[in-house]
Amino acid sequence: MRITFWGAAQEVTGSMHLIEVNGQRILLDCGLYQGRRADAYDRNLRFPFDPRTITTVVLSHAHIDHSGNLPNLIKQGFQGHIWCTAATRNLCTYMLLDSGHIQESDVAYLNKKKAQQGEPLIEPIYTRADAQASLGHFIGAGYHRPVIVADGVEATFYYAGHILGSSCVALDIHDRETGKKWRVVFSGDVGRAEIPIVKSPDLLDAADILIMESTYGNRLHGTYEDAHKKLRAVVRDTVRRRGRVIVPAFAVGRTQEIVFALNELAADGDIPAIPIYVDSPLAVNATEVFRMHPEEWDETVRAFLTEGKRANPFDSPLIEYVREQTRSKQLNYLTEPAVIISASGMAENGRILHHLKNGIEDPDNTILFVSFQAEHTLGRRIVDRESRVKILGEEFRVRAQVVAIDGFSAHADQAELLAWAQSFDRRRLQHTFVVHGEPVAQSILADRLEESGMAKVTVPQRGQSFVF
Repeated sequence: MRITFWGAAQEVTGSMHLIEVNGQRILLDCGLYQGRRADAYDRNLRFPFDPRTITTVVLSHAHIDHSGNLPNLIKQGFQGHIWCTAATRNLCTYMLLDSGHIQESDVAYLNKKKAQQGEPLIEPIYTRADAQASLGHFIGAGYHRPVIVADGVEATFYYAGHILGSSCVALDIHDRETGKKWRVVFSGDVGRAEIPIVKSPDLLDAADILIMESTYGNRLHGTYEDAHKKLRAVVRDTVRRRGRVIVPAFAVGRTQEIVFALNELAADGDIPAIPIYVDSPLAVNATEVFRMHPEEWDETVRAFLTEGKRANPFDSPLIEYVREQTRSKQLNYLTEPAVIISASGMAENGRILHHLKNGIEDPDNTILFVSFQAEHTLGRRIVDRESRVKILGEEFRVRAQVVAIDGFSAHADQAELLAWAQSFDRRRLQHTFVVHGEPVAQSILADRLEESGMAKVTVPQRGQSFVF
């Protein structure tokens, strides 16, 4: 058996790991690499292997850095199944189509410039039509129910607690060439036990080889309880000023967390009864998928519904979901306090740019960040309190209040990652690979894992292979 790390190796995006056994090639995730435009385009377009030789794909969850290059894999000849949970399959229906639209739009923008400069035009990595074609390859499986995904390979999906449908995957492998049996556990993205809506991460005890993420391997989060209190304070303070709370939020996961938190606060009378707008077509579609899967809701949501405060965690008379562009534009003329939640989460594109453009110079407003803001993004520049920022080509003064709350993160922090890893039987575990993190986070987490007694901990490089 051979394992090769082709993505999220000493980096955060582009999750993709290849297992070769019994003459088959099994791909764990097939995510888009996100980085500098030219580098990302070339790397995502060209796989480091022939897609036609891949037997099957096992997908941990629907986020684009894990699922986003599947349409291209199929476009280039992959013909097998894509195994995942039912909710992941349903989320990918919307997320991959949205990604295909973005690929087309980005290339149209670039080609306009290239045509002006007399340069050769380029093709999108894939289109909406390619994304649509990929959906027929998905097979949804239940949690804790083993499925045979290849000859001698059985996969079991466990709750990862990250977003709806997210899983860590155990592969029970019988290597027919050597006669050995292996259990390879891939963490996917590990979530947090205290974050509501989805169930907490399962704790596994048996693995021979562990592949685990390290996104926040070098930091600790604030608590969800503190985040909840801060959200309440932000809404109250902004309403007193008669302003708007503008929230850049990722369409899948973070938007639903914030909607539920606001719904809780409003139902308890802890914030004023003001309109809450979810202005993102992808977020609206994703919320529909969340509604479709009550079997994944955790005890916090169940208690909320049992108490009769709301019929659904994502709905109330105060919440309006906005699909049409004309309605989105009308929100720019609001004169009363409101909360506007819109994508993208790092304020790099999408409808949030229009809300920021129309609200960032008003000191009565609050721009509330509820997720990590990467370097060089508009969100990061605002969080860093730059006095002036460019939005859609125009320069604006940052006069609105700026608040960042980190307790809503859906990624486990260092302490939570270590606690999750501690559940594995040290006597059986032979090798731990640390992936999906910046080099500093990976290095620090690897050191902590070794200090805790984990067997042979390695931070693999991209393209590095290991034979067992």
